[in-house]
Amino acid sequence: MLTGKLVRLRPLEPSDAEAVWRWSSDPEVGRWMVNGYPESFAQVTKRFEERPPNSYQRVSLGIEPLTEQRLIGAVRLRDAEPESGRAELDIEIGERDHWGHGYGTDAMRVICRYGIETMRLHLIALWVVADHVAARRVYQKVGFVEDGRHRESFRRDGKWHDMILMSLLEGELRE
Repeated sequence: MLTGKLVRLRPLEPSDAEAVWRWSSDPEVGRWMVNGYPESFAQVTKRFEERPPNSYQRVSLGIEPLTEQRLIGAVRLRDAEPESGRAELDIEIGERDHWGHGYGTDAMRVICRYGIETMRLHLIALWVVADHVAARRVYQKVGFVEDGRHRESFRRDGKWHDMILMSLLEGELRE
């Protein structure tokens, strides 16, 4: 387990499928997420049971508060390449009652520290919807900077939104 000031990151278990399925069914949780097609509970459960083990190319971890054993979110470093020293990051805090309390910020710091120190990554990148102000604030607080923008590349609620590419370089992580 990886531990921060507020959260611990742990490998995802098949029993976590219920929480992830519930989050994916909540329109407010998924509002700014780039989601695939809707999945049934059985499909999500099967995907979790067949999940490949964590590896250098893909590390998926659950987020739990230090004060309780309850999955509140998930974070993933994916498409990692040792040759380029880069990976992409995805994060989701699925339990709405844990929004705005610093759990996402702490989880970001923990996974970025792991990526830089243990995986020896030089760059961690992510994409965020420009209108998702709260997420952008968290990423900036951790040290991510805006690298570029894809104009009108995300559609939600009948409207097109810009996507922003952000990155964190080795040595830029803010504690």
